[in-house]
Amino acid sequence: MTATIIITGVGKRIGYALAKHLLAQGHKVIGTYRSHYPCIDELQSLGATLIQCDFYDNAQLQTLIEQLGQYPKIRAIIHNASDWLPDNSPSLAAHEVMQRMMQVHVSVPYQMNLALAPQLRAGAEGEIGASDIIHFTDYVAEKGSAKHMAYAASKAALDNLTLSFAAQLAPEVKVNAIAPAMILFNSSDDEAYRQKTLAKAILAKEAGNQEIIALVDYLLASRYVTGRSHNVDGGRHLK
Repeated sequence: MTATIIITGVGKRIGYALAKHLLAQGHKVIGTYRSHYPCIDELQSLGATLIQCDFYDNAQLQTLIEQLGQYPKIRAIIHNASDWLPDNSPSLAAHEVMQRMMQVHVSVPYQMNLALAPQLRAGAEGEIGASDIIHFTDYVAEKGSAKHMAYAASKAALDNLTLSFAAQLAPEVKVNAIAPAMILFNSSDDEAYRQKTLAKAILAKEAGNQEIIALVDYLLASRYVTGRSHNVDGGRHLK
């Protein structure tokens, strides 16, 4: 059955892969992006509705929410959009780094979830009987980070929002988090970096986008899982 699914941050990597996968399943995918990449054109050619929005600009966010509010039923919102600013950013003061991390990882999902709750409740149909919100957090939400403390703190806050929204929106809306560690290397990553990163997990391999896609499919199909964080980290906590 065709359903309306919103994915933030579809310009590359996991967001792009998820959008392609859900489009191939026949869903109506509405994707947001900040910067234009070639894959944006590809997703559009495949039938996605794409909206450019800079989440650091709250006026643009409000316009986006108004546009999304025109859809009477929403089957899922997947909050994938992210940024990864270091604490010692050369161009931003410390308070600006924290503000930006909290804006994109906490304030944006918070505002969208609240505003679109009626559409999500209306999208709770079929055998599952519930719609979904999926927050992408991070492995460091429970571990902390030496050089990306603001980032880690914002992802921990998003993990906490998962609990609050799960309780508030049940039973019509299931709310879960996915907390990945390293999923996919960049083409520019050298061999030394790859080996060092792989050694952090007891499953020393590159997970790949399919690992995340399978978990999203599971959560969307589940009738009984909500308010949980699902770690995809190769067992890093056991090292």
